[in-house]
Amino acid sequence: MKPKQIIISILAVLFVFPLLGTFAQQAASSGSIEVITTFDYPGTGNQTLPQKINERGDVVGEFIDSTGVARGFVRFSDGSFSAPIVDPNDTVGFTEGRGINNPRTVVGDYATSDGNLHGFFLSGGTFTEYDVPGAVSTAVLGINNPADFAGTIVDASGLQQAFVSVGGTVTVFSVPAAPATLAYDINDSKRLVVGYYIDGSGILHGYYRDASGALHFPIDPPGSVGTILFGDNNRNFVVGRYADASGVTHGLFFVPPNNFFTFDFPGSTFTSLNGISSQGNITGRYVDASGIAHGIIARVRGTPPTKAARPEIKPNSPSLVTPLDQSPAAWGGAMPAR
Repeated sequence: MKPKQIIISILAVLFVFPLLGTFAQQAASSGSIEVITTFDYPGTGNQTLPQKINERGDVVGEFIDSTGVARGFVRFSDGSFSAPIVDPNDTVGFTEGRGINNPRTVVGDYATSDGNLHGFFLSGGTFTEYDVPGAVSTAVLGINNPADFAGTIVDASGLQQAFVSVGGTVTVFSVPAAPATLAYDINDSKRLVVGYYIDGSGILHGYYRDASGALHFPIDPPGSVGTILFGDNNRNFVVGRYADASGVTHGLFFVPPNNFFTFDFPGSTFTSLNGISSQGNITGRYVDASGIAHGIIARVRGTPPTKAARPEIKPNSPSLVTPLDQSPAAWGGAMPAR
């Protein structure tokens, strides 16, 4: 895949819709999600796409400049920003910051001219490259404080699966019959891995993997036509987003096994919640009327009032390296959402 095709594939997943808004939302008295601040990576015309937040309040993410070049960044808890994060092996202008833990180890991925992604770890200014053995493409999408991590791979046959690495042991798994499965976060207790999968009709659904390795799916709030789970914390609170049939994308707060709360940045038709810390601090983004994405930091107060999903969620026994449909042949439409 050519570099421009990589950027187009990613942007197609953004569900970019216009916005009219300002910035706070209060829920019912039993709990709320309240916006603390908004932010942008410095520079004119940058798209700001935060991904995760650690317990120190540091946010990792990426920004896309006006030429379509993607770079990682860290917004530190004092509001200052790192220099652009660029993997030294990035040959096409595409490096993403995806996860950060309390020791400030950053994980992410970068692209090469063959169209494949490769994972990296950045600690103390030093990059360490990472590919799951045997994988053609690897994206590292989340890391916890003990340095366990999660992500997704594509193997030589074109099969896309999720993986987790716990204590150095890599486990690859898939939602049965799904052409693509991606793991986005793993909490410190290793009891909860969250992500999404693409079904045979091309629809996105959330899932979670519990301490026993069982997969629970589909995770879809009422009215969803596409659900992504991005982040979790040590209280087993989960955040993500979903799109409805009218073309609006909503922020999602989820409490397993099947309770949901919707959060919309005021006036916006696109809100995404991407990471949540154990203190309940959330990072994500909204899109304004001109199509520019802006970062947000919000906070959960109490437990927002949730609504149960329809009774479709079901547990499933662990699925390790399950043989699935061989499409997509590469990242294509299954490029990891952000």
